[in-house]
Order: sequence, then structure tokens, then C-alpha cells
Amino acid sequence: MHGSRASVLRDGWGCKDSAEDDGAPRSPGCIGVVVSHPTVEICPPDLVRRRAITGHGMTAETVQCASRARIEYRFRAPIHLLVMYEDGARRDGETFVEGLTRATLRRFARKLTFVPAGYRYHEWHELCALSRLTYFYFDPAKLTFYSETDIAAVSFAPRLFFEHEGLWHTALNLIDLIEHPASGDQLYFEALGVALVHQLLRLHQGVSSGQPQVRGGLGGWQQRIAAAYIEQHLAERIELAALAQQVRQTPFHFCRAFKHSFGMPPLRYQTKRRIESAKLLLLAKPAMSMTDIGLTIGFGCSTSFATAFRKATGFTPTAYRRSFG
Repeated sequence: MHGSRASVLRDGWGCKDSAEDDGAPRSPGCIGVVVSHPTVEICPPDLVRRRAITGHGMTAETVQCASRARIEYRFRAPIHLLVMYEDGARRDGETFVEGLTRATLRRFARKLTFVPAGYRYHEWHELCALSRLTYFYFDPAKLTFYSETDIAAVSFAPRLFFEHEGLWHTALNLIDLIEHPASGDQLYFEALGVALVHQLLRLHQGVSSGQPQVRGGLGGWQQRIAAAYIEQHLAERIELAALAQQVRQTPFHFCRAFKHSFGMPPLRYQTKRRIESAKLLLLAKPAMSMTDIGLTIGFGCSTSFATAFRKATGFTPTAYRRSFG
């Protein structure tokens, strides 16, 4: 990544035909976001909003789903793809990665999927709620500088709906750069990209488990229950004791374990999830007022909502909506 300039891609659209066919029905009018390499094909394209930042050898792209209708995702290219599901629950659908059994998992929040270069990826779902996922594209031909190992020569194995704490937190930092692009963030973006590639390599080599548990943190089932409970009560005041009871821990131990696992205390995590929900509502419901959005996600007035949103994103709610055109 030396000597590159990270650049933000606006929400431009361009035609992209795929010659690959995995036997599933294809929706008409499939187009992808314009970048210098292949990206995931999304059909229909008008149901999502895409934003990306790119540098030498890697692109990170967030895809916000603005509808509960059926959406299809397809990809096959000579580059690696890492899919990060920040949240997500579907009424129906399946996920396919070549070489693995098709998955019909209904809840896939905080999961990762890795598609090696040349492998087919096809996913479709009808969501229970609006959600966001992130794609990380890696060009193996340009990743040879990051390790003594020739990355382009590594035969990575596909992985479907797995968990990895290190990859997850590195990916969250990259997403933050997409949300807050700045000229001074180039080196940080490149450093995070290097870290993500090395973590994938170490995972492939068996240096770390695909589902590590942070020492002192919550177990996998506890994380899923706690996150689901917060989502179900997003607009309400959640008592710490009630949340801790869901995972059979005392409030004291739960608070410490939650911070270990999620990187922040429960209350801050709830606020973060409220802001993410607000982003989706701002895009999916353009006629909805700022006051109504704030009330829907649990803020008492439009002023407190605007203050919290700007603190988290650097934009006012109105400016964020306008930035997507």
C-alpha cells in the first residue's frame, strides 16, 4: 500500500454484467458501484445505498439495505472478499459460497463470511429489519508486500458465517473511516488493511481459532442474547440488571464482560445501535421528519437526537441524508 492515495467513492452507478451462473434465478437490471475492480452485484440496486473507500490492494464498502424486499448478492472475481454482517435477521433466504453447504441461518448479526478469489458467492434474503453489511475486497496480486508469505500463492479456504474477534474489531475501525473520510486518514486506512490481511492469513494457517473468546468476555451465546435484547428494546430505557439477567450474570460482572466483548459499555452500545438505525431510517424513509426518527429510536426530542447523531458521525442528520443524494 506504499505510495497510494485512499480515495472516497461517491454513490455513482455503472453497468456490470456477470458471466458467472450458479443456477439461481437472476433479477433484471443488475448493476454495481463503479470502482477499478469487480464488486458484488446487487439486485435490485435501488434498494441499497453503497459507500466505499479504496487504497492500493483493498477496498472497503458499506451497503445499507433500505428495504425488506428480496435482495440478491452475487460475486465471483480474481480477488478475495470478506463479508461483515453488522446486524441482520431474515424471514427467508440462503447464503452460498462455492465449496460449502448452503446456509439458511436466520440471524447472522456479528458474523463474517470469507470468499477466496475465484470462488462463487451468492446470497439472497428478505430481511426482518433494515440492516447494513460491509464488503472488503483484497487484490492478491497487490498484497505481496505485506508479509514474507506470498499472499497471491496462498490457497485460502472459504468460510461461511464464522466469528473472529480480531477481524471484527479491525473491520469496525475500517468502517469508521468510511463514515468519516478525511485526507489525513490514508496511512491509518492502509495500516488497518495490512492488519486485516495478516489476520486472514493467520486464520488460514491455524494460528488462531475462527471463534476465539476474549478472556474475561461474554461467551458466544451470551453475546448473541445481549445484542438481540438491546435490538428488541432499542427505543427503551434498558436496566442493566434486566440485561444482565438475560445472560445469567450479576450486573457488575456483566458490565465488565460486555465491555470486553463489544469494546464499549452496554449503554454506549445501545446509543451506537440507535444511531445506526437512524442512518437507515434517514435513507429508507426520506419523508420522515427528524423529530419522528429521533422519537422512533428512543430520543426524547429532535435536539438530543441531532446532538448525539453529530457526535457519532460528524454530520447533522439532514447533512447525512443529503450526502447520499
